[in-house]
Amino acid sequence: MNFDEEALVWDKDPKKIERAKIVAKEIVNHIKPNQKLNALEFGCGTGLLSFELKNDFNRITLADNSEGMINVLLKKIQTTGVENFDPILVDLQKDDIKISKHDVIYTLMTLHHIPDLNSLLKKFNSIIVENGYLCVADLVKEDGSYHAHENDFNEQNGFEREELTRKLLYNNFKVEYYNVCLVIEKEVDNKVKKYPLFLMICKKKSNLNNI
Repeated sequence: MNFDEEALVWDKDPKKIERAKIVAKEIVNHIKPNQKLNALEFGCGTGLLSFELKNDFNRITLADNSEGMINVLLKKIQTTGVENFDPILVDLQKDDIKISKHDVIYTLMTLHHIPDLNSLLKKFNSIIVENGYLCVADLVKEDGSYHAHENDFNEQNGFEREELTRKLLYNNFKVEYYNVCLVIEKEVDNKVKKYPLFLMICKKKSNLNNI
């Protein structure tokens, strides 16, 4: 998928807007940031999720490696006058950039694009404060048809709950909350298929004890 090109039409899909609203509501209901916490959105795209959370956090860093997405986001910030957003064009997997500690990291439909998940979770661990939160919203394990139209997609076909929990534990995160919060419907081979999307909320443990 060319996210630079997709950025121009990303916000025109009402389903993307609706899923951002649903995920945002569940995050707030669980961690109750109360405008006191600082957050980082990994794979922010045009910022749909963060715009839903802008009144719940003190400051939000929005990170993405797509220049097209960040450009659209910057225009939206200018148009709306949001003052607590800090967008950065960065690839957290590759770029050697120092990011300050955050209370919360959240990500929506991004982790299944990551080939080396353990490396990224280790990076998250270094960014999140002790007892801070990692919120992951992504696809439940699927049959590979979700990205079947993309010949160059070689990453994750969603996640099994138990497998992802083990990887999180290995990287010092304890799962506190799991819920299948919505179902994405997508036409594949002239048929409408359903893809459940989960939200998993984890807390960074106080001591690093990899297992």
